[in-house]
Amino acid sequence: LYYQFLKTSNLKSQISNLMNMTKIYTRTGDKGMTSLVGGVRIKKSDVRLEAYGTIDELCSHIGLLVAQLPQDDDEREFLIHTQSNLFIVGSHLATDQSKTPLYPSAILPEGETEALEQRVDAILPLLPECPGFVLPGGTIAAAQCHVCRTVCRRAERRIDALADVAEVGEDIIKYVNRLSDYLFVLAKKINFNAHQQEIMWQKPCR
Repeated sequence: LYYQFLKTSNLKSQISNLMNMTKIYTRTGDKGMTSLVGGVRIKKSDVRLEAYGTIDELCSHIGLLVAQLPQDDDEREFLIHTQSNLFIVGSHLATDQSKTPLYPSAILPEGETEALEQRVDAILPLLPECPGFVLPGGTIAAAQCHVCRTVCRRAERRIDALADVAEVGEDIIKYVNRLSDYLFVLAKKINFNAHQQEIMWQKPCR
């Protein structure tokens, strides 16, 4: 999917290609191998696949979160924009830069990490003080947002493992790290807007 995305030069042609797909299965992955951007073949169990596969998983979870938010929620548009950024992140990770140069559409635009930081800074003053550890839960959307946060943290770990053995843009690592911070405060904002009290961790009495 990332390879198809990168082979086209603009959004219109990408959509056209997807709409005109006549065959989904290729049988080329039946023996546990798959193609990276540029056609390089690697095992599906490779650390690189774990990295961009987890980003794909995160993007899907964010899609479920968006579907649970009201149509007039002021975070919906930003979350959809985030999904688009995750497609770029996945494309970046699906490129072995020792063999294939990055396509322009696999390079995260400047300012995206700062945009996440600005979003976090805008949300925090709206939230009440909440000392202690928050348990994931509250509204369904807030609980789903916590799922997104934890998948994002796992994606960060997978990317860090990949960065130990291959080239990964520093901006990619920073972006995914800030995204988990945003998802944490967003979960709190969703509960706050719904007048849903946070569930706090209570130390068990012995």
